[in-house]
Amino acid sequence: MARFLKKRDKSNGQSPGSLVFIGTKKMETVEARVIDYDSERLTEQELLDIKDGSHYKKTETVTWLNINGLHDIELIREVGHIFELHPLVMEDILNTGQRPKIEEFDTYVFIVLKMIRFDAETETIVNQQLSIILGDKFVLTFQEQAGDVFQPVRERIRRQKSRIRVSGTDYLAYALLDTVVDNYIYIIEIIGEKIEDLEEVILAGHDNSVMEKISSFKQEINYLRKSIRPAREAILKIPRLDNDLFHENTFPFLKDLQDLISQATEAIDTYRDLLTDHLNIYNSVMANRMNDIMKVLTIFAAIFIPLTFIAGIYGTNFEYLPELHYKYSYFIFWGVLIFVAGALLIYFKRKRWL
Repeated sequence: MARFLKKRDKSNGQSPGSLVFIGTKKMETVEARVIDYDSERLTEQELLDIKDGSHYKKTETVTWLNINGLHDIELIREVGHIFELHPLVMEDILNTGQRPKIEEFDTYVFIVLKMIRFDAETETIVNQQLSIILGDKFVLTFQEQAGDVFQPVRERIRRQKSRIRVSGTDYLAYALLDTVVDNYIYIIEIIGEKIEDLEEVILAGHDNSVMEKISSFKQEINYLRKSIRPAREAILKIPRLDNDLFHENTFPFLKDLQDLISQATEAIDTYRDLLTDHLNIYNSVMANRMNDIMKVLTIFAAIFIPLTFIAGIYGTNFEYLPELHYKYSYFIFWGVLIFVAGALLIYFKRKRWL
């Protein structure tokens, strides 16, 4: 299955705004969970019927509605109807191959990112699409499956005296973005350590799977780069949005977030270059090993050439070779061969060819 692009054959010929799920079904039942809070009160509940979440739109508290699972088109359609989302936004939510981006509408901001994790068993990057809708009193998040990096945010919300409890939806959106980007850094550090450790293995020259590892990590770094670089572009656009959803007191936190995503992008570029260096070092090591092998073979050939010459002379079929009838000629012959081979070895050693 292609990792860098999703098959879009289901949406071919459809009109813009048509709701078609593009991706892989990752859970059987869609889950909807809402957290509603202010500085004094906190409510958490799972919505068995998505229509039950309609009254949260009218409250003055901060509402975070999280949807796990995107394959239920009717449920997504109902959420869009309740919160008055544009059809193109709902279409993008259902397209799990969407490029990370940010779009501004009259009453909300739409953000698409990739949440990633590292599969230690296969040493590959696994991602899922995260869509965030930021409104004046609500934040909607859509994920492909349960299991995310937002548990620390939930724990902060449960603490009554935390900053997030006395802030608005813009700070909640920032907290979610910050957690996603922190996880980027964490994953990059894991892969980075493995990439840095490759240099010792390459120089040792005993692991025949090094080339395969370099190729594999290069693909994973490119996969990360495809997810994180556009995310950086989207986050850098937030302070330039022409609306009041992000308040000025949140801008310093957004600045820190921009620095963090820039750090992640630079780290990816650094490790990408490092893998290229590893490949060059690997090729140099292999070339040096081949040169050493050829040097040894050449030295052996150089030693055996005069020995073959001497043996060829005394292996001819001429009847009259004076030395052949001498009593000790056989031993003299071997003495000459050993002397010539030893003299050549001493000569090569003095020339530092050995």
